[in-house]
Amino acid sequence: MVEPGLIVFTDRRQAERPLEDVIAMAIDGGARAVVLREHDLPPRRRLKLASTIRTALDQVGGRLLLEEDPALRKCHGLDELVAAGADGVEYATLSPIYPTRSKPGYGPPLGLAALGRMALVAPVAVYALGGVDTPGRVRDCLDEGAAGVAVMGAVMRAEDPARLVKELLNA
Repeated sequence: MVEPGLIVFTDRRQAERPLEDVIAMAIDGGARAVVLREHDLPPRRRLKLASTIRTALDQVGGRLLLEEDPALRKCHGLDELVAAGADGVEYATLSPIYPTRSKPGYGPPLGLAALGRMALVAPVAVYALGGVDTPGRVRDCLDEGAAGVAVMGAVMRAEDPARLVKELLNA
């Protein structure tokens, strides 16, 4: 699979409408990689949700990852990025880059300079996560060496998820 430019993480608690609808709109806007979180759902309901999202992504050549998928690693520093590369993961998110409403408990933002330093030496494709919610921030992250960006809250809360995804991908 070609590396996606944008990875959308789900969080139905932040969604303004049913999660299936938000993801369908994000796919309409160009999202081709979705990470399903929703660990608190009963297993059958999460499986049904995964099936619905996977079907929608299959129609556009996209990919569904479960948050616990070994192809993905969530990192908060260089040591974790190096470990992710050693484990052979495909993608690693690095967060938080900017202040974020979604995960305020992960400490202060790393910032663009740290993203640049870590992306330069990381043995894995690094996706900037955390507050990357505008085209300008996407461009800044890419300019610092990120392979792409990952977004959760901004897409979940967007009035028009398709438009937001399109704007972020165009950046």
